[in-house]
Amino acid sequence: MTVPTCRFCRAPLTQDFVDLGLQPLANSYLTQAQLDAGAEKSYPLHTRVCGNCFLVQADDPVAADAIFDDGYAYFSAYSESWVAHAKRYAEAMAKRFSLGPQSLVIEVASNDGYLLQHFKAMGVPVLGIEPTANTAEVAVKERGIPTEVSFFNDATGRDLKARGIAADLMAGNNVLAHVPDIGDFVAGFQHVLTPDGVLTFEFPHLLNLIELVQFDTIYHEHYSYLSLLAVERVLRANGLRPFDVELLPTHGGSLRLFCAHEASSHQETQALKDLRAREQAADLDKLSGYDGFTARVEAVRADFLAFLAKAKAEGKTVAAYGAAAKGNTFLNYAGVGTGDIVAVFDANPHKQDHYMPGSHIPIHAPAKVDEIKPDYLLILPWNLKDEIMGQLAHIKDWGGRFVTASPETKVIS
Repeated sequence: MTVPTCRFCRAPLTQDFVDLGLQPLANSYLTQAQLDAGAEKSYPLHTRVCGNCFLVQADDPVAADAIFDDGYAYFSAYSESWVAHAKRYAEAMAKRFSLGPQSLVIEVASNDGYLLQHFKAMGVPVLGIEPTANTAEVAVKERGIPTEVSFFNDATGRDLKARGIAADLMAGNNVLAHVPDIGDFVAGFQHVLTPDGVLTFEFPHLLNLIELVQFDTIYHEHYSYLSLLAVERVLRANGLRPFDVELLPTHGGSLRLFCAHEASSHQETQALKDLRAREQAADLDKLSGYDGFTARVEAVRADFLAFLAKAKAEGKTVAAYGAAAKGNTFLNYAGVGTGDIVAVFDANPHKQDHYMPGSHIPIHAPAKVDEIKPDYLLILPWNLKDEIMGQLAHIKDWGGRFVTASPETKVIS
């Protein structure tokens, strides 16, 4: 059997992180016709840690263009809290880096224009780079965001530079984990960033994934699971360096990493030094820091299945809210289907009247909650728990209760 190699440093990958078995693509929601045809495919979802650069990564059984295609179902603007987060980011960056009509902001993986619309509203010129044509079309037609449909990489960066395009701020928010060749992707930024320009990445922090057992954030379109340690090595290999970091609550605990050219004037902050020390204290620079994760994941699954068995024995109805990719990982790893959860509700019309991949649970508009009146409503995108509970607080009128399942199953009164 061939030993896989690290997608960044090419060292042999000999240590498992967690193996979640065969899973369908987490954002490939099924139509009735597709369900009837029975042609759904599943792929290994196996993660490993590199003993050389400590990049945690999934095996690569699915090509990126098969995941991020014209039918890609994730539209950022359907989460009110995420759009509000993007607006705060835009306002903070414009103020901190004095962005104005003379500037250019580029977002890589700009989706439906959810972020760049806020810079545009402030009079700052923008450009989106987005590989999925359907979300890019929404950005252009509904929000007036100029968008190029392309995967970003070293070649893309060189092409933009050759066309005279240079950015004062580049954003790569929740995209760094989504690229198969992380080195080639990061290499592109050095060509487009102005000499003293700033690049920000936002990504879920691996340390939170480990400490809070957030295994459901593992799915095929997340090729890497990122620490400051690993990302800094990728940056420095491509003429870039971090200089500041902010800890964010998004996606269960994320980093906003501020980066620049190696020779830029930006000074390294104490916050960055503190985070390096925290990761070192957690042994993220040693293989021992990654031991034992599988056993903790199995315990979370067992706890949730015990809850479902108890609910079924009591004749209670369980439904879920949020047809999120992380929810699909969780449900499929747990082996859950329509006999356990009767429906999933989601505000995204692109997902409604479809079926969850793998579990084949039907997806309905949120208004259907009031018809079904479930006894328990499982919140699958736990990172949006407060937003969802606020929107659906009225389930208490019929005695309904919310449930979260990570890092342990909890019924919320």
